[in-house]
Amino acid sequence: MFPIYTSTFIFMRTSLLPAFIAAASCMIPMASDAKIYGDTVMIPERAIILTGDTANADHKANVAILYSREGMSFDEPGAPRFLFLDKEGKVALGIGGYVKGVGMYDFDGAIDGTGFATYDIPVPFDPSQRQRFGASAAQSTVFLKLVTRPTKFGRVIVYLQTGFNTASSGYTMKLKQAYVSVGHVTAGLARSSFADGEAQAPTIDSEGPSGQVTAKNMLFQYKTSSFKGLSAAISIENPSASYSTVDGESKAIAQRFPDIPLYVQYAWNKDSHVRASFIYRRLSYRDLLSEKNHFVNGWGVHLSSVGDIAGGLGYFGHIAYGEGIARYVNDLSGNGYDLVPDAVSGELRAPATLAYTAGLSYNFSKRFFMTASYSQARAYDCTTLGGDSYRYGQYATVNAFYNLTGDFQIGAECVIGRRTNYDGERGHANRLEVMMQYNF
Repeated sequence: MFPIYTSTFIFMRTSLLPAFIAAASCMIPMASDAKIYGDTVMIPERAIILTGDTANADHKANVAILYSREGMSFDEPGAPRFLFLDKEGKVALGIGGYVKGVGMYDFDGAIDGTGFATYDIPVPFDPSQRQRFGASAAQSTVFLKLVTRPTKFGRVIVYLQTGFNTASSGYTMKLKQAYVSVGHVTAGLARSSFADGEAQAPTIDSEGPSGQVTAKNMLFQYKTSSFKGLSAAISIENPSASYSTVDGESKAIAQRFPDIPLYVQYAWNKDSHVRASFIYRRLSYRDLLSEKNHFVNGWGVHLSSVGDIAGGLGYFGHIAYGEGIARYVNDLSGNGYDLVPDAVSGELRAPATLAYTAGLSYNFSKRFFMTASYSQARAYDCTTLGGDSYRYGQYATVNAFYNLTGDFQIGAECVIGRRTNYDGERGHANRLEVMMQYNF
């Protein structure tokens, strides 16, 4: 089993599998002191109930959903500290988050940023960027989650999460997620149906693995109920794309079609599943020579999984392949790889992309866990971008997390990154990170 700690001692899992792997590891949940209020639900002792009647039976389902980590990635906040319960049992509202401080030191190669993006590694190696010290509190976050009793359309869930970005002037507030779910339907800013949050590698690094598939889009999603472990979802999502155009020949224009991802998932218990995802994209650009708008089809497949091996050892990983899906891959997103010029016709085409992450987790105790993972992202057939363009990036990490108390966690991590260009030139960077995080 691969439990991940949450801010109220609730177990969660982040696991996935391709066919590659790096080293041993582990993950931990938190110890849980809880009280049973009446006939309802176990509410962690650390929770502060500000109002309401805890004996109302309708709170049982509401609070269980409020504390659920289904679909969440490791870095998303867990159960809230502050609970508002109405006396009629119609609504449960939770407010929580965490304050996270990270110190980092780059050696034998450095990246000028708080996130360890292998795309940004200098190539060739730059002796002037051999070392770097940094620190950041930008991963701190605050969230609000509201759950109602079922209506005639289904139960209503409202989720709002904010975080911070680093800027030249300091820190700026950023909206991370904002959505409403009513029954089987979700609308708003949320994780794409093409990404599997529970499958993403747990890291202290805010960027994450080079080949990690992740994106949050404005979307309209329909998700089925689970039937004997089987579930599915399909969504219409606001597209975002980044092209490499040719001056005077082509230019990017507003997208005309939504991205359409879907997935089918089989779960054999609440912490283990395998998911197959597919996405269709239709990317728009302007051909300046013919003075016409062109449309290029993009597609991708994504297989992810999470599960236990034995005795506290678990696995996580994913593999994705497609054309025109760079926007959904960490290293390639926003760097001009959704469409690139064709070497013969000069028109834009969707290049092939391969991305995978594989890792192991191990729980030494309820307070201490480690993980290790390896990831890679590759951009194929992009020679028209020049010899100094990105061909593939590699990202390997080993980390450890320890819960000093229920809400106070520390961690340490080593990250190794490599970037290789089409002309064979390479660059590398290495980072040590330490973390202190307090959940509220």
